Formats: sequence, structure tokens, C-alpha cells
Amino acid sequence: MTNPEQPGRCSMEVSEPTATLRITFTFLLVGVIAVACLPMHAQTFTVIHSFTGHDGSNPVAGVTMDQAGNLWGTTELGGGANCDIGGCGTVYKLTHVKSGWVLSQLYAFQGGDDGQYPSSKVTFAPDGTIYSNTQGGSVGTVFSLRPPSTFCHSISCPWTKTTVASFGGGNGSYPSGDLTFDAAGNIYGTTGSGGRFKNCGGGGCGIVYELTPSGGSWTENVLYTFTDGADGGHPESGVIFDQSGHLFGTATIDNLIGGGDNGGVIFELVPSGSGWTETVLYHLQDPADGGKPYGGLIFDAAGNLYGTNTYGGSGDGGTVFELSPSGGYWNLNLLYSLTCPPGGYIGPYGKLVQDSSGNLYGASVSGGTYNYGYIFKLTPSNGSWSFTDLHDFTNGDDGAWPYDGLTLAANGNLYGTTFVGGQPGQGCYYGFNCGVIFEITP
Repeated sequence: MTNPEQPGRCSMEVSEPTATLRITFTFLLVGVIAVACLPMHAQTFTVIHSFTGHDGSNPVAGVTMDQAGNLWGTTELGGGANCDIGGCGTVYKLTHVKSGWVLSQLYAFQGGDDGQYPSSKVTFAPDGTIYSNTQGGSVGTVFSLRPPSTFCHSISCPWTKTTVASFGGGNGSYPSGDLTFDAAGNIYGTTGSGGRFKNCGGGGCGIVYELTPSGGSWTENVLYTFTDGADGGHPESGVIFDQSGHLFGTATIDNLIGGGDNGGVIFELVPSGSGWTETVLYHLQDPADGGKPYGGLIFDAAGNLYGTNTYGGSGDGGTVFELSPSGGYWNLNLLYSLTCPPGGYIGPYGKLVQDSSGNLYGASVSGGTYNYGYIFKLTPSNGSWSFTDLHDFTNGDDGAWPYDGLTLAANGNLYGTTFVGGQPGQGCYYGFNCGVIFEITP
């Protein structure tokens, strides 16, 4: 990880490695004066873990909940190895014990070929093995973790890590977003850069890939390579399946008009013979629709897609949108334009979650009463959506800068992470504290 510069909004280049991108975005928030741009509504907010550095620090990714109610995740830094700032990153499990939570560190990355800077959520395979990716270790890896083969008496027992795939060049660079499994156990994901077309500043515009297990190893198959044309480029959020086996995702640039990266695209990949064919469902027009859909997509029960844009909209704080199929086309419905201070600060950067009543929940990296980010709820009502601010971060013990989306438990509780803030730690990101894991109860 490098020490990034502090570019203005218009000079942000998504050809940067994803881990560096996220940290670059963070610099935009340093020293920003608190601005009351959104109303604050009291909720039951609890910090359930504050990272110290040794147990991990500065999580970019949110958490994954298992059936027992345990939380699993990654931290981009921390863990003790020397990777520029305070460690190369960790994988952890947070277990609910009586009235509290206990964190177990499952793995601490060592850098180099071992990988470093994990910045995506943990994904469970059908057999219970956990998978995720790293941004470093050359130009990124996909890895798996299995529990120790023998009983361990310690709280934090190292799991066994296996590198599933290493990226670089034509087979993609800097894997980004969450991983997806199909019924056969194959893995699908995206890389933000790389590919056989050396566009996007010469580093490649990214790919969609499949990893197939065979004989104890994995084989990578590049399903689609972006070209920086009307097909878009820099897919940063992974892909999801529909019931027909088609893949859907977002790309953060769109050169349909030419001479610029515009707002990004929402795309579909359909298996066709021996390959996959891309169809662009919608070209985002920033600022009207919003732009830079880093958060990825979710489906509702009716087959509509929901997503977020990090920038744009009438309030310049990003947007929340719905994409609905109709007569062979997909129509975009702008559900809400979020509001933030002038200057194009960062809005939602992670996926939405939806409850059984159709309410949507998300997180904005900046904005809120103190301009350190906020958690929001959108409620459908008579064809429109009402906004509720669930929590405004203060950069105190409650944390700051929630980069990823939320996890919704069956009881309606919400869980997430912040990149900085919390209790003082050691080796945290550039003098800030190391971040927290939080819970919001209804």
C-alpha cells in the first residue's frame, strides 16, 4: 500500500488499485469541518468491538453473519506483520458470548506471496470453508481459510490459509468486491484492473472471472474483459446471480459518450456457447442519476435490482436507485438523492440490504451531522421513499467512515464496520484509531 496523494473529486482515477483507491478517498475526508447536512435520529447504537491494531485494524469490508449469529470479517491493516502501516491485514471471527462479544483472530497476513490488505467480506462455501481476496501480494489473491485440524485451547487459533488464485496482467489485477458461489462450488468475482486490453491508462479495465476447483487446485477462466468503451470499465463490486444463472454487476466508468469516464454502467453477463456475452442494462448519467456505483447490486423477490452511486444526485451525496425489467428493457428509478456538504464528498460505497418489509438500509462514508458518515434507512410509501438517519458517526468511540454496507440479522439488528475511530490503538491508519464493529437495534 502506498501513501496516496489528496486529489480533488474530478481527478480521481479509478485505474488505481482498489485498496489504494479506498485509502485515497479517505484523504478527502481528513480535516473536513463538521457540517450538519442531515438530520439525526436517536437509535440504539452499540460498539461491539474496537480494534487495537494487534487484533486487526481499519476494516474496509463489512461483516458476514453465520447461522449461529457469529460475525466474520477482514481488516485491511493490523495483525503485526510489517506492511507499511501497522500490519498486512487479518481475518477474524466475533462470537456472541453471554452479554458480550469475543474476537478471535483467524489469520494475520505476512505480505508478499502470502497476500496483504484484504478489503472484501468473507464468503462461505457450501462446505463451510471461508473465502475472500486480498489487494496486495503482487496484484491480489483469492484465498481460503479452514479451521485447525486438531483441537486448539487458545481463543485465537490460526486457521490454515490456501491461496486459491494469484492475479496479474491478462488474468486481472486487484480483485475487488465480494465473491459469489454457484451451486457447483465455482467462484465468481471481479478485478478492478488488468485484462488483455491495456486501456484505462495502460493498466487494463478489469475482468469478470470464474474459479473452478479440480484435483485440489483451482483454474481461472476469464468470462469477460472490459474495454473502456460503451461496455464500461473497472468493475469494483463483484457479481451476483439471478435465477436463470445470469450474472449482474456494475462498472464504475463508462466511455459511451467518449472523452470521459461518465457515470458507470449496470451490466448483465449471459452464458453463450463456450463464452459469456455482456449486455449493458443502463448507462448512468452523472450527476442526474449519480455516478460511480462502487456498492454493487442486490435483487428483491420480484427481480428488481437495487444499488447505490457514490457521487452525484441533486444533493451531491450519492444516490439510491432501482432498476426494473419491462418489455425487454431495464428502467432506472431514482429512489433518493442523498445530501452532503458542497465539494463532492463520498456517499455510499457498499451494498444495500433489504428487509422483509421492503425497507432499504445503507451507509454513507461521509456526511451526517459531523461529516464522518451515517447509517440510513429508506422506507417505501405510496410510490415514494422516506429517509431516516439511523446514526451519525462522530469519529469518537463510535467510529467514522463506514466504507461497506450493512448485514441484517433475522431479528432486525444491523451490523457493520467503520474504517477509523474507536478506542486508541497502535499502528492504525496514519494516526487515526483502528475502527470498530457496531450494532444497531430497532
